[in-house]
Amino acid sequence: MKIPLRAGLLAALLPAIAPAQAAPRGAGEVLGVPLQIVVLLTALTVLPAVLISLTPLLRLTVVLHFLRQALGTQTTPSNQVLMGLALFLTIVVIQPVAQESYSQGWVPYETGRLSGAEAWEAGSRPLKQFLLRFTREADLALMLQVTKSPTPRTPSDLSLQVIAPAYILSELRTGFQIGAVLFLPFLIIDLVVASVTLSIGMVQLPPIMVSAPFKILLFVLVDGWNLVVGSLLKTLL
Repeated sequence: MKIPLRAGLLAALLPAIAPAQAAPRGAGEVLGVPLQIVVLLTALTVLPAVLISLTPLLRLTVVLHFLRQALGTQTTPSNQVLMGLALFLTIVVIQPVAQESYSQGWVPYETGRLSGAEAWEAGSRPLKQFLLRFTREADLALMLQVTKSPTPRTPSDLSLQVIAPAYILSELRTGFQIGAVLFLPFLIIDLVVASVTLSIGMVQLPPIMVSAPFKILLFVLVDGWNLVVGSLLKTLL
């Protein structure tokens, strides 16, 4: 049975919410129901920010919004549609990481085999490995300098305090790079249409109104959604 994405992310968040000075729990000792509810509700307030910033959702939303701007369709597809598409694609990509984090962090913690700190370390390890795949060394160096953290011997020794903001910077840069490439063919169409309309004296008609159907037609003919989504997933898997 597939483990829900929320449970996997909760495995990485739970020890950070629990008190750092808590003593290791004995075998078979579990949190009481009221405390479990408090921990779950606290984690759910943090979960949206984690889901947006520390998953491929960040890159996907940036690229899809650039694509919509390049097509010149204004609000089509709507923000809800783009976010829904990006969310389901994110689940496809992050599901294996969430399952691994759940099995290594939450399950031992729930059964009392690991303390909160140990569960945090075990549960966050798969997430850190995933984030480091897409994080540039320059951004990691910047975060090490800002946080004044010692230089680690290996990338796995880095803390999420350093990896998380570095990952966000790297993903923003990557998303803007892909967005710029997507803009180029549509920009050429805009320039050609603008030159033609000005040359024949159609100064009262905005070139964007003439070029929009041609851009949409080109995008449909080349099966643009399949190409864009397929290329994005290949860079993330």
